[in-house]
Amino acid sequence: MWHWAKTKPSKIPVTLLSPALPLAAALLLSAALPAAAQEAREFQTQTGTVLVETLAHGLQHPWAVEVLPDGALIVTERPGRLRILRNGELSPAVEGVPDVAERGQGGLLDVALDPQFSRNRTLYLTFATRGDGGYGTAVARATLADDERRVTDVKEIFRMNRFTRAGQHFGSRIAIDRDGSLFFGIGDRGDGERAQDPRDHAGAILHINADGSIPSSNPYRGGTEGLPEIWSKGHRNPQGLTFDKADGKLLTVEHGARGGDEVNNPQPGKNYGWPVITFGKDYSGAEIGEGTAKEGMEQPLYYWDPSIAPGALAVYRGNMFPEWNGDLLVAALKYQLLARLQRDDTGAITAEERLFDGEFGRIRDVIVAPDGALLMVTDEQDGAVLRVSKAPTE
Repeated sequence: MWHWAKTKPSKIPVTLLSPALPLAAALLLSAALPAAAQEAREFQTQTGTVLVETLAHGLQHPWAVEVLPDGALIVTERPGRLRILRNGELSPAVEGVPDVAERGQGGLLDVALDPQFSRNRTLYLTFATRGDGGYGTAVARATLADDERRVTDVKEIFRMNRFTRAGQHFGSRIAIDRDGSLFFGIGDRGDGERAQDPRDHAGAILHINADGSIPSSNPYRGGTEGLPEIWSKGHRNPQGLTFDKADGKLLTVEHGARGGDEVNNPQPGKNYGWPVITFGKDYSGAEIGEGTAKEGMEQPLYYWDPSIAPGALAVYRGNMFPEWNGDLLVAALKYQLLARLQRDDTGAITAEERLFDGEFGRIRDVIVAPDGALLMVTDEQDGAVLRVSKAPTE
């Protein structure tokens, strides 16, 4: 069952996401990727037929994909490898990537390109790492060499403040705002109470500048009421973050327990409830917290019960599927599907369509490419990079 909830309109000013990659990159992508595809299958959707092509396979638990300016793809693998996919060929592992801790759900996680990547070659990585007390989430900035064989000038710009031995709920997608600052999420690390502690990075959406400093818009910038990096709290395990470039809103999707996966629009200083309120139950079937609502805690825009285990979130803004304009696309692990959440002109979620249910394995990431196609990765031992496009008509 799926559900949506009403929320009050945001009164917080937001900025628009930076412009998409240049048109030349879109043309290169649309021209080069289908030729490199190894397999293609057609699927019927509510809005027409789509073509799903396998661009590469043999990746070990790929976690994230991004498009480089020339149309090639950069992909992370959870064990700690960063690879380039160009013309159907996967590169050897890029050298110089930070040492990661492949611990449970942790490892090398997201990759995001700086808005000025075509000029500065800067990218950002999230990953699980070792430290005092065990393991935690960190963020690094690096420069991709022109020959793409290594990253240089690697600098850790964030490290969470409390490490434990737990192997779950590391987060962690990156969404880059127009000003170049980074939003990312960290899960509760398997301890729900941490999500309610404003002096704990766990269970939070974080916001830092590209150099790791604290943006002036952060609610606890002074550090008196909470850690200055924190944007919002009460999140169980946010693994999808993105901006809607039409209105600048930050949107997230996070894992519930047996149910209660949520879509949220995190606002500074707000509390999103976990584990005090939730629409899900514990895996044992026991009730969690105090119910589904409490004063001072925010309601989700949408939730799932039972859980679909969402891995990533994108807002469709592209030319290939104009009928999907503004819809949310959610990669799902448990049911191995892509959920398309339809939105009306106000942005409210009105319906859900489920695509590719069980056809490709656990879908970990989804992004909208410059040409309007979708790119996805499957979190499997023999993981794949997939491209979803409009099927050709006769």
